[in-house]
Amino acid sequence: MESKRARLDRFISVNTGINRKHVRLMLAKGRVRVDGELARDIDQVVDEFSHICLDDKVLQANEASYVMLHKPVGVVSATIDDKHRTVIDLLEQDDKESLHIVGRLDLNTSGLLLLTNDGRWSKRLMDPEHKVGKLYRVHLQNPLTPDYISGFAQGMYFEFEDITTLPAELEIIDSYTALVTLYEGRYHQIKRMFGRFRNPVIGLHRISVGNIVLDNNLKPGESRVLTPKEIAL
Repeated sequence: MESKRARLDRFISVNTGINRKHVRLMLAKGRVRVDGELARDIDQVVDEFSHICLDDKVLQANEASYVMLHKPVGVVSATIDDKHRTVIDLLEQDDKESLHIVGRLDLNTSGLLLLTNDGRWSKRLMDPEHKVGKLYRVHLQNPLTPDYISGFAQGMYFEFEDITTLPAELEIIDSYTALVTLYEGRYHQIKRMFGRFRNPVIGLHRISVGNIVLDNNLKPGESRVLTPKEIAL
């Protein structure tokens, strides 16, 4: 979801119906404030979280929201679903209907799920160009061997999409458990990569996204807002 950015004069014109020529006069007379500061530059860019006032009238005062959820198995990463409970249903935030999901988890995957109404923040986290690692704990049906490590590190070709995955990191914890770090989010990517070794995934749990780690105090289905430090990470 992209951030809604616009020139200040256009924003005021669209939201008040005032001709843009008149808006420019208002700016010149110091009648507009953005985030508490006088705004005179018609080229100034604002977004959905800029606090904008014309005289004493507030035109926009949206607040950015950042939420961490411990997603349980059996809940879908969607805003609406006819068959299953959604992650939005689990939230208690008043503004939950305005949030979008940052990197979905499938029905049978648990763990860290981030939600926000800040499109620029979510894009930075999910864009493969930024190489933000997503760490998963994976439980397998069959024993692991060292050749899995090199297989993941080389990337894998998926014929259906005609793409080769980015290199992924795999650490063997025990015979049936691995930690996998992905730098992209292809459809069922981890399950399909282990499928190349004919080894079904029987449990998948996301531990972290970048430096944001799932709070151990959150039980499945519980959520909390992110701290300023986590947002900055």
